[in-house]
Amino acid sequence: MKEIKIAVIGLGYVGLPLARLFATKYSVVGFDINQIRVEELMSGTDTTLEVSDDLLQSVLKEKNTKEIGLFCTTNKEDIKDCNYFIITVPTPVDKNNRPVLIPLVKASETVGAVLKKDDVVVYESTVYPGATEEECIPVLEKVSGLTFNKDFYAGYSPERINPGDKEHTVEKILKVTSGSTLEIGKEIDDLYKSVILAGTHLAPTIKVAEAAKVIENSQRDINIAFVNELAKIFNLMDINTHDVLEAAGTKWNFLPFKPGLVGGHCIGVDPYYLAQKAQEFGYNPEIILAGRRMNDSMGNYVATEVVKAMIQKDIKIKGANVLILGITFKENCPDVRNTKVVDVVSSLKEYNINVTIFDPWADVEEVEHEYNLKSLKEIPNEKFDGVILTVAHNEFKDIDYNSIKNEKCVIYDVKNILSEKQQDLCL
Repeated sequence: MKEIKIAVIGLGYVGLPLARLFATKYSVVGFDINQIRVEELMSGTDTTLEVSDDLLQSVLKEKNTKEIGLFCTTNKEDIKDCNYFIITVPTPVDKNNRPVLIPLVKASETVGAVLKKDDVVVYESTVYPGATEEECIPVLEKVSGLTFNKDFYAGYSPERINPGDKEHTVEKILKVTSGSTLEIGKEIDDLYKSVILAGTHLAPTIKVAEAAKVIENSQRDINIAFVNELAKIFNLMDINTHDVLEAAGTKWNFLPFKPGLVGGHCIGVDPYYLAQKAQEFGYNPEIILAGRRMNDSMGNYVATEVVKAMIQKDIKIKGANVLILGITFKENCPDVRNTKVVDVVSSLKEYNINVTIFDPWADVEEVEHEYNLKSLKEIPNEKFDGVILTVAHNEFKDIDYNSIKNEKCVIYDVKNILSEKQQDLCL
């Protein structure tokens, strides 16, 4: 059996936990183009909070050592002697919601430059069915000069990381695997099976594994869109949506989805990958895109509902001060990728409302860089005409809301974590 040395390309929310896990049994090199990120990790700290400092420090090792452990680098020379390359880079969409494969192509070029005979490249980034073999493999062949399925092999094993979730960590989530040949599929499956406690499922082809991943998040997106539409309907009827869902949830097969802002790196993005591929085949997906339109509309809906409630309370809209609680895309997590809270902010600003953002989890510089917004780590000592709780961080449950609101104030609880006495409206 050949000696295994793994390179993990991309050390973000997906790559780092995976690299750390493999480093408990194998020699692993983590590669990332972000020098600051690499230096941070080699110092034993993960600012994404996906891997604790203790766990990270327990697997770190020095450069060019063959023993098990993790070494992180920005130098592709350090991955030359690896024989498994696992690519975990982002796959976003552009402003028109079209898939952006540039990070995936760049990562493939990096790997192609060091690819050797009998090496295996595994992709984990979410893509549309066919992307690995149609877009990535040609790059590997061109850069390396090697022939696919003769000189090197490939596989696809979709990431299922849930940022901020300390219960469903990477080793506890069943892993779908696949390979470019039956033998390589089994080899890749065995590799993941050696570290994934929850086990693996070997899909028959790479395309099946790609399709399985993209429909997981599309299914969730559609279900959330359904309850978001219900929320809009029930709000018109003056019925509490959460009370309705709680009652309906007493039936054994009712699916427990809740309304909210749908952002993040997966659910708000992946349906567009499937939709574009379907359109290339001449099919216009109706349900998938309808769900996306509904969920993409929720930021403006929340802002409009707050403004209407403020008008009903005779609060002057122009120049009003509104506090936004939370800018990350989900609770108790610093991830701000594709957060839909920014839609709430932009809609409020169209009414000439002054917006203050407070989020103890978000990185202030990242919010500034990504969205040109100022996020605070503490609530300023002032009172507000409106408070919108957009993210259910634990810290928001303990706020003294009476101390931060004006005599006339609207509190809108998007996540319904406050008591009915504390909130004026909820989604």
